[in-house]
Amino acid sequence: MDDDCCSTQLLDGDGTFNVEGLDRFVSTTKLSDCGLSYAVVAIMGPQSSGKSTLMNHLFHTNFREMDAFRGRGQTTKGIWMAKCVGIEPFTLGMDLEGTDGRERGEDDTTFEKQSALFALAVADIVIINMWCHDIGREQAANKPLLKTVFQVMMRLFSPRKTTLLFVIRDKTKTPLEYLEPILREDVQKIWDSVPKPQAHQDTPLSEFFNVEVTALSSFEEKEQQFKEQVAQLRERFFHSISPGGLAGDRRGVVPASAFAFSALQIWKIIKENKDLDLPAHKVMVATVRCEEIGNEKLRDLKSDEGWLELEEAVEAGPVSGFGKTVSSILERCLSEYDMEATYFEEGVRNAKREQLETKALDLVHPVYVTLLGHLRSKALEDFKSRLEQSLSRGDGFAASVRACTESSLVEFDKGFKDASIKQANWDASKVREKLHRDIDTHASSVCCAKLSEMTAKYENKLTEALSHPVESLFESGEKDTWVSIRKLLKRETDAAVAEYSTAVVGFELDEATVDAQVQNLRDFARNVVEKKAREDAGKVLIRMKDRFSTVFNHDNDSMPRVWTGKEDIRAITKDARSASLKLLSVMAAVRLDEKPDKIENVLVSSLMDGAITTQSSQNRGVGPTTDPLASSSWEEVPPKNTVITPVQCKSLWRQFKSETEYTVTQAISAQEAHKRNNNWLPPPWAIAAMLILGFNEFMLLLKNPLYLMVLFVGYLLSKALWVQLDVAGEFRHGPVAGLLSISSRFLPTIMNLLKRLAEEAQGQGQQQQQHQTPSNPTSTVISDSSVSSSNVSYSDSGMEYSSPSQMHRRSSKGEVEQS
Repeated sequence: MDDDCCSTQLLDGDGTFNVEGLDRFVSTTKLSDCGLSYAVVAIMGPQSSGKSTLMNHLFHTNFREMDAFRGRGQTTKGIWMAKCVGIEPFTLGMDLEGTDGRERGEDDTTFEKQSALFALAVADIVIINMWCHDIGREQAANKPLLKTVFQVMMRLFSPRKTTLLFVIRDKTKTPLEYLEPILREDVQKIWDSVPKPQAHQDTPLSEFFNVEVTALSSFEEKEQQFKEQVAQLRERFFHSISPGGLAGDRRGVVPASAFAFSALQIWKIIKENKDLDLPAHKVMVATVRCEEIGNEKLRDLKSDEGWLELEEAVEAGPVSGFGKTVSSILERCLSEYDMEATYFEEGVRNAKREQLETKALDLVHPVYVTLLGHLRSKALEDFKSRLEQSLSRGDGFAASVRACTESSLVEFDKGFKDASIKQANWDASKVREKLHRDIDTHASSVCCAKLSEMTAKYENKLTEALSHPVESLFESGEKDTWVSIRKLLKRETDAAVAEYSTAVVGFELDEATVDAQVQNLRDFARNVVEKKAREDAGKVLIRMKDRFSTVFNHDNDSMPRVWTGKEDIRAITKDARSASLKLLSVMAAVRLDEKPDKIENVLVSSLMDGAITTQSSQNRGVGPTTDPLASSSWEEVPPKNTVITPVQCKSLWRQFKSETEYTVTQAISAQEAHKRNNNWLPPPWAIAAMLILGFNEFMLLLKNPLYLMVLFVGYLLSKALWVQLDVAGEFRHGPVAGLLSISSRFLPTIMNLLKRLAEEAQGQGQQQQQHQTPSNPTSTVISDSSVSSSNVSYSDSGMEYSSPSQMHRRSSKGEVEQS
């Protein structure tokens, strides 16, 4: 006997299934690697009929044999199994407990039937060991065994035929040719006598079994001949699974990898006393085993190093060759499954393969989706970069978007093709559509940004082109101010619109959008003017006062006015107020629509002529008239174009008049002061009185010429002092200031005059000095005074007349004031 047989007890005498022993046997003998290339041989027969001896000699197993020297009794309990050594293909031998044993008794046939059913369900070949002398007997020991086999066969729904190999032991001299027909006839009678289901009432024995008969000599009496016959019989078990062999019908064979599980499930069903549907059992075994194989391969896939590295790489970004790599990994996984599950029922195998493929693809799909997300993000970023570069080169926006979109989609399609998995038919159209939507969204945002930037550019140009010129026109406040503003607005707006329309050609916008943008640009330009008008309306009072001051204080030649008393201050004031009122009328409303209005007439009639009209009306006793400025809107002017309401105009005019009254009062005061300073003659009545009362003194002077000469010299000295001291100018600042200034300068002026007289006297002879002394100082004084009075100086404010003495006086005055 050979130790390689690995004999193991499969079932003990109580019917307990040795699961661990069977798993160990399968692992040790590598049964699971055989696929369908294996056969199972079971032997059954009466107790002590030499079953174990036959199996050991036939298959080189080491089943326990009966020791004849110790008596006859039960040797094999339950079912034992072992590997048939040296038999190809792999053959598994099963030694069943003998029937008709005294240990179990006559009535305890339950285990016999269960073990017989198990053997028929599991084995391809069932050896029925029987005695030769039982052939032809009615009460032979093999008849109960055959009845048991046929009865349990009715509980099997097997698609294949089982080979019943009858081994006739201890053959006598009767030739096998005579024994075999008798045996077959007895078997047929037993088959006919066994109760059968209605469906198999007329089914012949050959539908269920292939009956083979052989005979062996006695082992005890003819051992050598027995061994030779056994060796011949052993040859029949080589290649038994080939067509025509003892186990040639391979229908319903369970793959070797599922043998342990199948045997266990079959025994459970037999123990539960249920009918054993072998096809259904095969499907069940295939289902369980294929699912186990599928789960095992799925676990292997999850722990595959290549897959884990690929998954980690995808988390970081796009991976080149993803589809090819994953397809290879899945192909290997499915191939391994196919290799292990190839012998299971095809429908179940394919169904479980699809489940494995689905689960594997479910495992791969999130990573695939992540990769598509990276591809989409990369394509979107590339689109953004390409678009920016294209726009920086000055290419048209719409053409750039089309070209960049096409490039990005082609790049995405290329990446998707590279990521495509052979086993999956996943559609990336949604991701592609999302990429397209993202591209469109970004293109729209860039378009809006560019258009906004362009619009802002032209709006800034319009603001620069309109703000200062409009402000200048408002400052001028002429009658045609709004006409000029309208012309300016139209010119600048048309220029900006033309440039803008040319610039947006590259965006390929629809006509309605372009028209809307152009209209917005025109509206903006109009709003700039309106906003400027409202801003400048807040400065209208200041500008009115400036306008009033300019007109009032300057003549038609823009020269400063010198109030000499000849000017008509009332007329000048009216002209200045008219000019200021014109400025107010210009700022009162926005006039960009070329619609006529009566604002200026209303303001003139109400503010300039209102007092006269009201006074005359009151003098005539006419009732009170309606004030046209007692309103919040202008006639024929929409409220939106109103900048300064009539009520506000009235209030501004009142404030304007109150703040310019001082200027007019100062002018009137200057006129009066000028008149007083230039009128040195006494009143006519004083002159008449002086003539009447001074007639005697006048006659005295005529009678005595010396007095007249003294008075003339005194007059010249006084005139020289008057001019040098600028008495009139000093007293303009008040009598106290004039007296202080004259008193401080009186003595230096006298000394200066005497010094000049002395210098002139030294340059002439003694005789000339006696005749010219009275007249020379006077002529000198007159000359100085005449030159001094004829000096002219100019200043920024106009022409002024002054004298050296005045300049000296002013400097002295400054010194006095500083002191």
